[in-house]
Amino acid sequence: MRPGESDEGPDAELRAVEVELSKRWPENKLEPSLDRIRALMDILGQPQNSYPSIHITGTNGKTSTARMVEQLLGAFELRTGRYTSPHVESVTERISLDGAPISAERFVETYRDIEPYVQMVDAGQPIPMSFFEVLTGMAYACFADAPVDVAVVEVGMGGSWDATNVIDASVAVITPVGLDHTDKLGETTGLIAVEKSGIIKQGALAVVAQQPLDAAESILRRAVEMDATVAREGMEFGVIRREVAVGGQLVTLRGLGGHEYEDVFIPLHGAYQAHNAALALTAVEAFFGVGGSAGGALDEEKVRRAFSGVSSPGRLEVVRRSPTVILDAAHNPHGAEAAVSALGEAFGFTKLVGVIATSGDKDVSGLLEAFEPVLAEVVVTQNSTHRAMPVDRLAALAVEIFGEDRVQVEPRLDDAIEAAITLAEEEDLGGAGVLVTGSVITVGEARLLFGRK
Repeated sequence: MRPGESDEGPDAELRAVEVELSKRWPENKLEPSLDRIRALMDILGQPQNSYPSIHITGTNGKTSTARMVEQLLGAFELRTGRYTSPHVESVTERISLDGAPISAERFVETYRDIEPYVQMVDAGQPIPMSFFEVLTGMAYACFADAPVDVAVVEVGMGGSWDATNVIDASVAVITPVGLDHTDKLGETTGLIAVEKSGIIKQGALAVVAQQPLDAAESILRRAVEMDATVAREGMEFGVIRREVAVGGQLVTLRGLGGHEYEDVFIPLHGAYQAHNAALALTAVEAFFGVGGSAGGALDEEKVRRAFSGVSSPGRLEVVRRSPTVILDAAHNPHGAEAAVSALGEAFGFTKLVGVIATSGDKDVSGLLEAFEPVLAEVVVTQNSTHRAMPVDRLAALAVEIFGEDRVQVEPRLDDAIEAAITLAEEEDLGGAGVLVTGSVITVGEARLLFGRK
């Protein structure tokens, strides 16, 4: 048995590794430098350069877009590695092979394999490697060991200084840029976009969602500096048509060469998911070198099959009926506004009750204000992590926005959900629902309560 391993099985070993990782700097504590991750990659023999990559950043929509890119690549029989964050339920979700999270055994094995080298980096640096940096190193090593044909990599925060940014991706994807992590990335979308556009490498193709003007200017400036080609949503590609369908939506997407992919069913709700699909499709076209001056298009049947199999846990996910309970991981005003729009389009609730638990480092007032018009009442609560906003503080903010009569406080998430269901069931005419939101962690804990895997 190797040092640090347990004889109680893979789940116990995984918990032991999580405890070790938790002692490192958390994801919301940053020291902007690529020195540590570069040092680890040097010792490991540059595993991140042994496969091509598609790199994805932005404020919202990164994980959904990454999952769509992964599905598309899989439809064309490529072996994929996907690295996303944060996780909804298990840390193993962050590293996926062929569309599925790696096993607890493989996660532990990968960690133990690189652990001695991580310790070497720690010894040679003024600041030890962070939780996210170690996980990034694990992902890149796991993908090289598999080996994968292509890696789909989501940025953790920002871009330029993010630990993932040691790859040389030929395709960079930038989802819509909004205000989030302003204390670390900048107080305007233009400044935030400067950081995010740092993933655009020399000669790459940048696939860019519709952006605020200052963000677009920052991204185009970086593209010029890197001699990169830019594909802009609404110009070189985009969503041509979309209509609500049972269980999702039916869309027509235009790719890089002007080809229209018609009757594409996406089993996800909201206009923003259609735009994520357009980004994903264009990224894969760019990866394969079709469209644009190269001409051609992807096989339409494979594209349709890929999108029909897309899932995005915790993104307007229905986990119960009568009353309907929906989970959505919106954690900033931009995400909340997108969720509100999608709720109005896809669900005909006569009354909607919110269950909200947030992190303390977010624009919570902005999030609550975005949800206020659609929530008849709100039950504020707290998830189990140290980053959670204390329930009393959240309640005070909620009362300011909703008024005291519309706010109920339940310190435990399970009690909060039960209280919200009771409030929803008071709707005599039926058609009431419950929305659990505010944080990816909140949604992950709710999924476990509802027995979702």
